[in-house]
Amino acid sequence: MPSKITIPTAIIPLSLRSLPGLQSKPISSLPSPTHEHIARLIIDQKSASHALQTFRWATKIPNFTHSRSTYRALIHKLCTFRRFDTVKELLDEMPHSIQSPPDESIFITVIRGLGRAHMINDVVKATDLVSRFNMTPSLKIFNSILDVLVKEDIDLARAFYRKKMMASGVQGDDYTYAILMKGLCLTNRVGDGFKLLHVMKSRGVKPNSVIYNTLIHSLCKNGKVGRARSLMSYMEEPNDVTFSILICAYCKEENLVNALVLLEKSFSFGFVPDVVTITKVLELLCSVGRVTDAVEILERVESKGGVIDVVAYNTLIKGFCRLGKLKVGCRFLKEMERKGCLPNADTYNILISSYCETGGRIDDGLKILQLMEDSKEGSKGRISPYNSVLYGLYRENQQDEALEYLKQMEKLFPRAVDRSLKILGFCVDGNVEDAKRCFDQMIEEGGVPNVVIYDCLIHAYCQEERVREASELMKEMTGHGYVPIASTFNAVLSGLCRQGNVGTALKLVEEDMRGIGRGSLPGSGHYSPLIKALCEKGGFQSASMLLVQMVGKGILPDYLTWNSLLICLSQQTTWLLLLLLNEMVSFGMVVHELSAKEKRCKLRSLNHLAHGAGSVWLGMRIHDTTHTFIIHRRVEVGHVFCSSSSLKDVVDT
Repeated sequence: MPSKITIPTAIIPLSLRSLPGLQSKPISSLPSPTHEHIARLIIDQKSASHALQTFRWATKIPNFTHSRSTYRALIHKLCTFRRFDTVKELLDEMPHSIQSPPDESIFITVIRGLGRAHMINDVVKATDLVSRFNMTPSLKIFNSILDVLVKEDIDLARAFYRKKMMASGVQGDDYTYAILMKGLCLTNRVGDGFKLLHVMKSRGVKPNSVIYNTLIHSLCKNGKVGRARSLMSYMEEPNDVTFSILICAYCKEENLVNALVLLEKSFSFGFVPDVVTITKVLELLCSVGRVTDAVEILERVESKGGVIDVVAYNTLIKGFCRLGKLKVGCRFLKEMERKGCLPNADTYNILISSYCETGGRIDDGLKILQLMEDSKEGSKGRISPYNSVLYGLYRENQQDEALEYLKQMEKLFPRAVDRSLKILGFCVDGNVEDAKRCFDQMIEEGGVPNVVIYDCLIHAYCQEERVREASELMKEMTGHGYVPIASTFNAVLSGLCRQGNVGTALKLVEEDMRGIGRGSLPGSGHYSPLIKALCEKGGFQSASMLLVQMVGKGILPDYLTWNSLLICLSQQTTWLLLLLLNEMVSFGMVVHELSAKEKRCKLRSLNHLAHGAGSVWLGMRIHDTTHTFIIHRRVEVGHVFCSSSSLKDVVDT
């Protein structure tokens, strides 16, 4: 009578543990487990030794004999832990223990295991391993070897195909050629890919959609989308993957027309592109303001049974927010919730940031923030929605309120807020090095600096005349989506001008002008330091051109700008000064306070101008075809009065 064996509970699969009385009954009194149960039990083990122990334990179960499936499970597990010596022992053991040699699936398992271990020489010799059991390697085994080799070295794979497969008289199938095509395209050998396509057709092998799609994808990756589309016309049955590849490629090129044409063609074939492809089309439509068309496409995809995820909805909401249609964005927030697509932190942050970047609507942003906090998902530890509120306060020049809100965030983000307050404290104390060290540490740890930190550091650098560092930090700030307000921008601009870097300052203004669409609001403060610096260098022509640019953008010059130009011109040609005064009058510049030095300079200049023109003490008359401008020098110290009259109203003196 066979001895009763107690089953080790630790290695019993969950499915077997649920059998009634399994833990209390001996093996001999239980039905034999199936090969599927034992194979799953082996796969579930956490180490090679436990897998072997389980396999040997199962051998002792009465009325149970191992099969190829249990051997395959053990071999797979041993390959995972690179126990290839033991694998070879098991292969040699099989003909005796189960009276069957290893089959095709077991050899393929070994080949893939060797491939994962990057034991390429052993992979190439795998056919010899098969031959040891008096078996001829099948096409599947050859294809498995080829698949491993193309991931390592396409030239090695091609050599194997010629010297091993073709030499053995093995005719490759469409899967063989698909593997080779993948290897060629992975190494950007598109020309060789077309040659392979020709070879296939010449040998009577019909290229399948996988082969065509691989080549089409490679063409698109290399920017040859037109040629890729032409290749699609040779396909008898393009599939959804074909259309998705081409649509995404056209979207990448921002070729909206062709992307939409192919999308319609995809619909006509009965295909619905995947959500990634649809989202790219929505992004492109929204980027050119065609949000309504994007909504129509989304609805068509849903009506055809396509899946729309939160990223697609976020794209639409962002599109509406860019157009200033925040209410519509909120409506889509409710719509996606109604359809069972839960908003995430990005969804709420799009709306929060949009409200906060719109003048005077921070309260609406805070309401959306409250909705996020009340939702099931919440912020998921994301600080970005709260940083958006800080940015909104910053844009409104509410620095005190921003600092107070930052302190309120401490309950939710204690580490981030504590680090931020430390940086601000260092800046206030003038310890810029300590502040930057703390800032860099925050970045290294994956922290997200808020706009308050950037603003404080930039001002601290400018106060120490470290304008280059301040400028770099402002660029970094802009890269994070924080457009600097006038006070931040002008601090850097003035610093550059003080140091004589007028060229760099000019480039900075040009870059800022290109950022108007992102919310940058240029003012006279942008130009005044530049014009003053140019005038001090005697560059009136450059300064006047900047003035023209300034006025062309609808920015009214302030008195500091005019004074800089007047002082510069008072030392130059008289008629230019008259033209400038003409412009001042047209802008309504009547009385301006001057510094003590400027008073002396201006009064001397105007006195010289008046006598040089032969005018009387009280003023002078300059005639042109439209106006007579009378410039009065007033006795009040430090004031220059300018007025204009029509020519017909002027009384001859």
